[in-house]
Amino acid sequence: MIKIKTREEIELMRESALIVSKTLGILAKEVKPGVTTLQLDKLAEEFIRDQGAIPGFLGLYDFPNTLCMSPNAQVVHGIPNNKPLIEGDIISIDCGALKNGFYGDHAYTFEVGEVTPETKKLLQITKESLYEGIRQLKVGNRVGDVGFAIQAYCEKEGYGIVRELVGHGLGKKMHEDPEMPNYGKRGRGKKFMEGMVVAIEPMVNLGTYKINQLNDGWTILTQDGKPSAHFEHDVAIVDGKPELLSTFKYVYAALGIESNEEEEFRQIPLHI
Repeated sequence: MIKIKTREEIELMRESALIVSKTLGILAKEVKPGVTTLQLDKLAEEFIRDQGAIPGFLGLYDFPNTLCMSPNAQVVHGIPNNKPLIEGDIISIDCGALKNGFYGDHAYTFEVGEVTPETKKLLQITKESLYEGIRQLKVGNRVGDVGFAIQAYCEKEGYGIVRELVGHGLGKKMHEDPEMPNYGKRGRGKKFMEGMVVAIEPMVNLGTYKINQLNDGWTILTQDGKPSAHFEHDVAIVDGKPELLSTFKYVYAALGIESNEEEEFRQIPLHI
């Protein structure tokens, strides 16, 4: 059952989402060759708790850490470890926070030093596809409209869209209805309504869409060993249109990137 949020609840969710956004901004400064994903995980947990929030993933379905850390051919749900990142890696960092009874859930794929042009393009197209999907999140449209937009944008580049893992509704639970696949047909699926909040998160592979799971019961990786990218935003439907609750602006500030990509999805100006 889809749980509609009031304006007041949406603002509480924005607070949770921005804690995650700020966490990713802190981590952006630290992602570099030689750092371990466990070091980044500890940093994230401390920061989230300092904000009066609880790490959203830690213990969720028995997940052992604060962050899902998925380098290179890992798609999502990678477990932090003591292996240092190296030049040319990419790393998807997926983070959650619980505050005021509501979750934020937000992801960014970082470059570690210099990456290949092929990998850089994968990240760019995946992130652009996220906004293609968000544009379709409006009253009267359906779940399939978002999935179709993401799928069409990525498949024209020859990339594989992961089928088994999807975005989701978000609220007092990390995963609520509706499921939000990154593929689909226009006009199919549940209809969007005012007050819905969802996490849209393209998971896009350089090669095949097919995946495997490691024996740890969590880590998902591409079947062909090629890189995978993952970007995620929390989005509410406000006045019939998509309203971003999360932001990449803290990441961009840390990395020295200038971008106005989020402005069309923000009715309330964000000052950082």
